[in-house]
Amino acid sequence: MKKVIWIIVVLAAVGGGVWWWLSRPKGEAAPVAYKTVALSQGQATKTIRATGTIEPEDLIDIGAQITGQIMAFGTDVEGREVDYCSVVKKGQLLARIDDVTYKAEVTIAQATLASTKAQLASAKADVTQGTASLRQAERDWARAQKLGVGAALSQKDYDAYQSAYEIAAANLDVTKAQVEQANAAIAQAQAQLEKAERNLSYCDILSTVDGIVIDRRVNIGQTVTASMSTPSLFLVAKDLKKIEIWVPVNEADIGEIKVGQEVRFTVDAFPDKSFKGTVGRIRLNASMTSNVVTYTVEVTTDNPDELLLPYLTANVSFVLAESEPNALLAPVAATRWKPEGWTPPLELEGKDVIFVQDERGQPRAVPVTLGVSDDVRVAITAEGLGPGDAVITGTMTPIEVQQATAAGKNPFLPQPPQRRRR
Repeated sequence: MKKVIWIIVVLAAVGGGVWWWLSRPKGEAAPVAYKTVALSQGQATKTIRATGTIEPEDLIDIGAQITGQIMAFGTDVEGREVDYCSVVKKGQLLARIDDVTYKAEVTIAQATLASTKAQLASAKADVTQGTASLRQAERDWARAQKLGVGAALSQKDYDAYQSAYEIAAANLDVTKAQVEQANAAIAQAQAQLEKAERNLSYCDILSTVDGIVIDRRVNIGQTVTASMSTPSLFLVAKDLKKIEIWVPVNEADIGEIKVGQEVRFTVDAFPDKSFKGTVGRIRLNASMTSNVVTYTVEVTTDNPDELLLPYLTANVSFVLAESEPNALLAPVAATRWKPEGWTPPLELEGKDVIFVQDERGQPRAVPVTLGVSDDVRVAITAEGLGPGDAVITGTMTPIEVQQATAAGKNPFLPQPPQRRRR
């Protein structure tokens, strides 16, 4: 019964409003009903909004420098097999690659080094022997020179002593060259051994930092191939208590971003929680997508509770300016609205104004000083206005007039101030 009565009342009000609208004198202009919003009190913040991605501050990509099959994983600080989210220390084993081939290469290099050392010893012995032969030949040649060619020494023997001396000298030079060659071969074999031992050490994939494993990209039995590029096996974050947000900022806004600027952001994982950070760096390597140029801004922030996880999407606001905490706030729409055909009087020329309704319900201009705006509200300073006072933001359509009439309101009367309760 109550519902029926209510419907009748609403229909009667709407009908009355329509009757009044249609039955007014034809030459009489229809009165104007205004949309009004009450002034509020608070803080307006001018910001640049963008969306970024949370990244670990120090992210280490650990790869393999050799080719081989993954045979086993290491253990983390808790003694568990290294996996996602494992906490590891610097130098800790993450994985082991099959080392049979690399051990064989070390053995071959060791044998080659031993062989070249033996060659060096042989060459040095040859030098000793050649030196002795040269001294003997030198003495024989000296005696032959003293005797000369005659009855005691034939020309043939004289030439033989000379040839023996020259051959012994040449042979000594050859053996000395063999010593130098053996030394070079030893250096080469030593380098090959060091290379083989280094490759063998690469079979153990070690953590280069203290951190936490963000990503494990291989499985046991998988073969990794190191050719022109190093294959990535693990991503290790050095410290998740320090994180960054990489934010692409449009070129039209980048001029207002400064290093050290305050940043506020939220993430969908914690919609009721707000976080703060600061601009750490503006990267100069801009990117272009669909003819839109953007710069990546690095925002640094602390993450002591490790609530913020890598790769979460952050809704970022770069703070450009803020009003006083208890500033008088007006809708931006109120500062843009003007009555149709309104011409400012001389005393209001060049000034910003908003409009309120006077006692007759007509718009009355009030000069204001505009402050910081967040694109929805703007801080203002105006004499005679306070929180709760209604300001005009626009005019109502006939349909909106009927809806206001149906709700039991007279849209043609000035709206009373709506002061806040203390």
